Amino acid sequence: MIRSMTGFGRAERAVNDKEFIVELRSLNGKQFELLLKLPPSLKPFEFEIRSQLSEGLLRGSVECTITIKQNGSSKPSTINTELAASYYRQLSELAGTMGADTGQLLASILRLPEVVSNTTDIVDEQEWAACKETLQQAIAMLNLHREDEGRVLGKELVLRIDNIISLQNKIGELAPKRQVKIREQLNRLLEDQVGKDQVDTNRFEQELIYYLEKIDLTEEQVRLSNHCSYFKKLMQEGEIAKGRKLSFLLQEVGREINTMGSKAYDAEIQKSVVEMKDELEKAKEQVLNVL
Repeated sequence: MIRSMTGFGRAERAVNDKEFIVELRSLNGKQFELLLKLPPSLKPFEFEIRSQLSEGLLRGSVECTITIKQNGSSKPSTINTELAASYYRQLSELAGTMGADTGQLLASILRLPEVVSNTTDIVDEQEWAACKETLQQAIAMLNLHREDEGRVLGKELVLRIDNIISLQNKIGELAPKRQVKIREQLNRLLEDQVGKDQVDTNRFEQELIYYLEKIDLTEEQVRLSNHCSYFKKLMQEGEIAKGRKLSFLLQEVGREINTMGSKAYDAEIQKSVVEMKDELEKAKEQVLNVL
C-alpha cells in the first residue's frame, strides 16, 4: 500500500464559547514544508502544532489554516484595568502639562493595544486540548484522502512496471535471433570483402564469441527483472513513506534499460528499449507524488 502526498482534510470542534476549524491541504514535495496560518491566540502553541503536523504527515508541501470563531451574538471582552489606569495617569499628567482637554481621554485609552481584549484572544488548557484533537482529526482525514489517492497511484505504477516487464520479455525472445542475424551479417561481409576461401573459420568463431559476449544482454536482463520485482514488492510493504526508495529503484531500472539500448545492435530490440524508456518516464512522473 502506498500513499500519495496529495490530500485535503478538515475538522471542526466547539468547546466553551469557541469553535476551532482546521483545514489542511497537501501537495508533493521533496521534504516536509509547512505554510502555517494561525490566529494570535495560538501563537504560543506554534511549535507544538508544527511538531504534530510533521509527525502526522511526514512529507509534502502542507498548508494549514486554523481559525477560531466566537459562538453567540456578542463577543465577551475583558479590560486590563491596571494597564488602563497606568495609561490614564500618564496621559492625564501629559494633558495637564500641555493644557489639553481630557474629556475624550478614557475613550482613547480603551482603543490602545491590549487594554480591551476579546475572550477569543485567550486559549485555556481545555480549549488547547480540544484544538489539538481537532488538528489530529484533520490530519487523519488528510491521510485517508492520501490513501485513496495512493490506491489509484499504485495501480498506475504497477501498470508501468508490468509494461516494462512485458517489453523485457519481448527482448528476451529477440536476443537469440539477434545472434543469428549478427553471425549471418558478419559471414556475408567477410565473404564479400575477402572471399569465402580466405576466411579463417576458427579465428572467425573466436572473434564472434568475444563480440557476442560484449553485447550480451543477460546480465542487464537479470538485474532489470530483480529491480522490477523488488519495486512491486516494496509497494505492498507496510512502510508508510517509501517514495524515495521507489524513486531510487526507478533510477536503477533506467540504468539497466540504457545499457541494453547501448548494446542492442538490433532495430526491434532498440524499438522495445525506446518503449521501455517511455513507460519509465511515466512511472517517474507518478512516483514524484508518492509519500
